[in-house]
Amino acid sequence: MEVPGRPVIGFPHPLVHAAVYHQLGPSRRAALHLRAAGVVTGEAQRLRHRALAVAGPDAALSAELAALGRRFAAEGTWADAAGQLAAAARLSTDTATYERCTLEAVECGLLAGDVPDVGEVARRIGRFAPGGWRSYLLGRLSLFDLDRAKALLTDAWQRCDPEAEPVLGARIAGQFAALHGSMSHGTEMAAWADLALRLAPDDTATDMIRFLRLTGLAMSGHASQALAALGPLPDPALASPAQLEELLGRGSLREFTGDLTGAVRDLSGVFGACHGRAASFRVVAATALASAEYRAGRWDDAIVHSDLALSLAADTDQPHIALFCRMLATQVHSARGAFGKAQAHARVAREYARGDHVNPALWAALAEGCLARAQGHPEDVVVALEPLLGLGPRGDFEEPGTVSWADLLADAWSALGEEKRAAQVLAPYEVLATQRGHHGALLAAARARGTLEAARGDTATAERAFRSALKHAAHVEAPFDRALLHLAYGGFLRRTGKRSRAGEQLQRARDLLVRLDAAPDLARCERELAACGLRPAEREPRMRGANLLTPQELAVARLVCSGLTNRQVARELVISVKTVEYHLGRIFPKLGVDSRTRLAAVLTDEPRARQ
Repeated sequence: MEVPGRPVIGFPHPLVHAAVYHQLGPSRRAALHLRAAGVVTGEAQRLRHRALAVAGPDAALSAELAALGRRFAAEGTWADAAGQLAAAARLSTDTATYERCTLEAVECGLLAGDVPDVGEVARRIGRFAPGGWRSYLLGRLSLFDLDRAKALLTDAWQRCDPEAEPVLGARIAGQFAALHGSMSHGTEMAAWADLALRLAPDDTATDMIRFLRLTGLAMSGHASQALAALGPLPDPALASPAQLEELLGRGSLREFTGDLTGAVRDLSGVFGACHGRAASFRVVAATALASAEYRAGRWDDAIVHSDLALSLAADTDQPHIALFCRMLATQVHSARGAFGKAQAHARVAREYARGDHVNPALWAALAEGCLARAQGHPEDVVVALEPLLGLGPRGDFEEPGTVSWADLLADAWSALGEEKRAAQVLAPYEVLATQRGHHGALLAAARARGTLEAARGDTATAERAFRSALKHAAHVEAPFDRALLHLAYGGFLRRTGKRSRAGEQLQRARDLLVRLDAAPDLARCERELAACGLRPAEREPRMRGANLLTPQELAVARLVCSGLTNRQVARELVISVKTVEYHLGRIFPKLGVDSRTRLAAVLTDEPRARQ
């Protein structure tokens, strides 16, 4: 059939195309490909037709394909690079060239998120001759198996002279940075990333080496210094690949340091501009954005971007790179009382947790701990979080600005009457928070200290701790953290007979919890208010129109209300235009509107948590 508006003939279905193509016979197909190679103008198309016309090995054509594939790789167009290099391997005339081109093609496929069977690829590469490139790529394919990955990358490093082979050296160093990141070793992560950038800054094949460096600095206590050292950066839509990495890093640094508004702004821009990047980059960008949104109280948005990260990771057969989102989803759903959904995410997180892999173990434990806290089960909080004390030096995975768990464990021990254990858990976190001067961590530590001292019966020390937490809260954007502080302090004041002051704190907690729709803590807050002799005001329905929508529908609706076209919404959310149209087809009837203007009117000025 003719393709409308284009001077070409197309087929109505790929199966029809395949049937016709194979009926032509080898000679006829080769002749037609050669004729096509003389007609098309693009170098990639021309080489593709020439390669399909060749029946056997062709060293010269293989070299042309490899050169083009490497140019594509240098530009970051990984899928195109993988195709050219795979064709070069197929047409090579010697084993060394075949293996080198295959290794490069697999690497590009990984970056494009297009390696459907990692295990089979690893077995095939394992049969290649020993060498630095082989060990490097096998290590890259094994990053979720820490011992194997470390052994393979160490072998690759020993086989490589980084000064003579800077490209290979930079690649190995980049993978060591990622490996140490998965173990929460921030200092080593930053050092290896620095080395990769020194050896070959534009050829590390990680697609986010600058982000790894900045994150490593943050994890080792240098977030503020790293943020101050960053120069001016352009709008994400105008950024170069290297600048987009730095913008991703800057957004994460801003989250680390408590600038949640700046973090969400940076990371929203990066996520909207990263469609041409590697699959792993897009997953990390969506994850980082979801994390900042969670802390900023944008919980509906956090769920949408967590789901997107999980979907992208699953689509590229890399579910382990989005495990952080399992923890985020558990935190949001448990805080809202959706315990079934929270348990489902926590189960998956636990399935991936391994004793030698710190981050998945940490995220699974925190997911289970947050769920137990929301359910009011302190004994289960202890079961979930106490094993973290045995993971290694706590500073490696307790840096203020990262995930917080010591305050939750201390609260649980206090609730169970184990004040000594609570103090042992809390004291190191208080020291680290003070050293860093991190207001968010100091708020959490002081809140937990107030709860602990109240449990001991030392009301004067508890009062000082809660007042200290309030001072830090004035510098903290995170609404849920502030709500938990007001709730804890209000409960303490009520139990010490200061009902008027208790009511003030509890009402402040309630206002935040209503906006977040944090049902379990809201119920506790209203019980405390009732015990003060105060009747809670009628709840204003959360997002009067939006409470009828799913998180995905709400994300589409908000973008449409901001003036974006369906195509722009699809690009922003990494979905198809048809999916946007499908969601709008459900949104309009649910809200009883028939136009974008009326949709915006329904969703305008509805209460939200402070961001």
